[in-house]
Amino acid sequence: MDRFTHYGWPFFEPKHAPLAREVEVWAKENLAHAHGNNADAICRRLVQDLGCAGYLNHCVSEKPDVRSIAILREVLAYHAGLADFSFVMQGLGSGPIALAGSDALKKKYLPKAAAGDAIAAFALSEPDAGSDVQAMSTAAKKKGDAWVLDGTKTWISNGGIADFYVVFAKADEGISAFVVDATEVDASERIEIVAPHPMATVKLKGAKGTLVGEAGQGFKLAMRNLDIFRTTVAAAALGFSRRALDESLARARDRKMFGQALADFQMTQAKLADMATAIDAGALLTYRSAWVKDTKNQRVTREAAMAKMFATEAAQTVIDDAVQICGGLGVMRGHPVERLYREVRALRIYEGATEVQKLIISRDLLKA
Repeated sequence: MDRFTHYGWPFFEPKHAPLAREVEVWAKENLAHAHGNNADAICRRLVQDLGCAGYLNHCVSEKPDVRSIAILREVLAYHAGLADFSFVMQGLGSGPIALAGSDALKKKYLPKAAAGDAIAAFALSEPDAGSDVQAMSTAAKKKGDAWVLDGTKTWISNGGIADFYVVFAKADEGISAFVVDATEVDASERIEIVAPHPMATVKLKGAKGTLVGEAGQGFKLAMRNLDIFRTTVAAAALGFSRRALDESLARARDRKMFGQALADFQMTQAKLADMATAIDAGALLTYRSAWVKDTKNQRVTREAAMAKMFATEAAQTVIDDAVQICGGLGVMRGHPVERLYREVRALRIYEGATEVQKLIISRDLLKA
């Protein structure tokens, strides 16, 4: 089964399919170490490896090509969830600087992030402000020429291993974005989640920050950043789904029961058909959104929400079906399908939960 045929769809340019095949070869040769419990060490190495290979240049960019980012996420997620995580967090964490930072900020942070020499983090969520960004309480005060931040951020990916954080806080002018070096924060309170990732609660007490863009424009900047990367969450879900389908096909062909292969049962065939159809539908929504963003130079709020909502929900179902097809192997610790079962769940929550995506879509429809 060729996983790359969809890169021949009209959404893509001639450069995209070769990129997918190139990173596929790289992933097979370089990601054997990307599974394990020491997520901190694995992610540090992955960031360096991805930087050395040149792939971080696609997400740490002032002019990102969303289709390329999505392709890279799809392929990396197929092979290792932490590889996808390490790749995209460099882009999400440095994105506000690339979009609105001064020349000095760009020069200071972007080359190191692209090379894998500095790990980035995006600090938006708080204990009482997740999807409701306006409820944030982290405060920023200007003292002379400097900004000082006080507050607590939580569920921060790369928390504890990041070299710098883009932090969103309320200033007198409104929500604003600041880049804060890791030495200014306390990220010692780590968070353990179902699929190991570097994550922490980040405390700021008199932390010195540098304003990114204009004061009061932080919310718009965060949404512009998410407008780029939300589509690619759907692409990661596709990578997880395709791996689950491939594992299911292999198991269905090999597993013998009642004198025939599992694949010979019509119920198995129907399940495989549903899985493949859901993946293709998700891919069409995902790459439609990426194509619109890249070629139309416009917001893709509705398209990205539809892609993320459908592809992540479909991935959950596809992977659950894969566990059922694989039977006992599907719940054996360390089996690819078992890892996928743990890795996929967060995708339905981060960068806007499914319920939030539905609100975004419906409000956009009603506004139109």
